Amino acid sequence: MKELHLVIASPEQTVFDGKVDMAVLPGELGEFQVLVNHAPLISSLMAGEVRYTAGKESHALAIKGGFVEVRDNQISVCAEL
Repeated sequence: MKELHLVIASPEQTVFDGKVDMAVLPGELGEFQVLVNHAPLISSLMAGEVRYTAGKESHALAIKGGFVEVRDNQISVCAEL
């Protein structure tokens, strides 16, 4: 099975870099979920929460906005915290 990799970076630091099962992001038109083999996309992000699960652990990170790129099971988030 393929793995989904998430990187969350702010201008100051890398906040998270690791394997996840899924991520939920606050897009311009509403929240959207990213799972393994998601179609490629680039989107701006609104203020809200980036939520993700890794194994049995769930995490949430408040952001003020940013951008995300999803490609080849890699989620790259650049966000203002």
